[in-house]
Amino acid sequence: MDSLRKGMDKVGRKQRPELLSQQVTGARYFFLNLAPTRGARVGPALGGRELCNPDYRIIRATYAYDGLEYVAEGAGWVELDGRRHPLGSGAVFAYGRATRCEIQTDPARPLVKYFVCLTGGAAAKRLARAGVAPGTLQLLTAHAELRGLFEELIHEGQRPGRLALELCAVRLELLLLKIEEHIRAGARGEDPARERFLRCKALIEERAEKLVTLEEIAAAAGLEVSSVCRLFRRYHDCSPYQHLLRRKMTLAAEHLVENGGLVKEAAQRIGFADPYHFSRCFKAVHGVAPRDLLRYRRPG
Repeated sequence: MDSLRKGMDKVGRKQRPELLSQQVTGARYFFLNLAPTRGARVGPALGGRELCNPDYRIIRATYAYDGLEYVAEGAGWVELDGRRHPLGSGAVFAYGRATRCEIQTDPARPLVKYFVCLTGGAAAKRLARAGVAPGTLQLLTAHAELRGLFEELIHEGQRPGRLALELCAVRLELLLLKIEEHIRAGARGEDPARERFLRCKALIEERAEKLVTLEEIAAAAGLEVSSVCRLFRRYHDCSPYQHLLRRKMTLAAEHLVENGGLVKEAAQRIGFADPYHFSRCFKAVHGVAPRDLLRYRRPG
């Protein structure tokens, strides 16, 4: 598998100018199986997150893969095989290898979008089964958790190791199942309480570095503390504060693996003034001390 990854990395370096737009900033990508064998199962080839420049516009008559994109923020439009759709937060669309695709951002509200390219002969059918066949778009009203799922996919894809491809395939399948779930829920009328929970959960994930207390979570969500707690009891397996703590420790772990540095710096980054308290919380969540994680840091 390691030799396969090295081979794919070489392919990736050669193909990146064709696969990826240069009209983006703050992009984060992963590259996996860019040249799968014949008959390979459906899986991720590459993907990432892009903040589009105000002049972002791409036009493709063909593409190397079947693709899925999710708009987290901003506005614009996409044209799929001649049919134009407005883009906004919650838009999910797909294109096939022969789908003519044109995407343009609103300069005043640049798009922040996630994407994943799929390999495998059954990729188009898998997208269709999820409710977003190539050449179509769905606008989801309750979509906050998709951002977290894409972030997890990127995180797994960027990690070294022979299991990255398998782990990302599992993440991709979960993402597709969640999209299908949201599309079906929207068709029958979504539970408003679940929508509030998903917005609150996404808010915690997006602002975890700055949020500290349960009261701050509730205030940011525009809800009472008791309401936030009820939502998490109903729809999650932990309390809102436990979810915040897990997210903080995930961010700290990513910082240590990516950048190294002092444990104190990682603690301060997520709002912990006391590095010893941070270390105890970190071990409670991840099962290892922060210093032990430094050995897995990527070589710079």
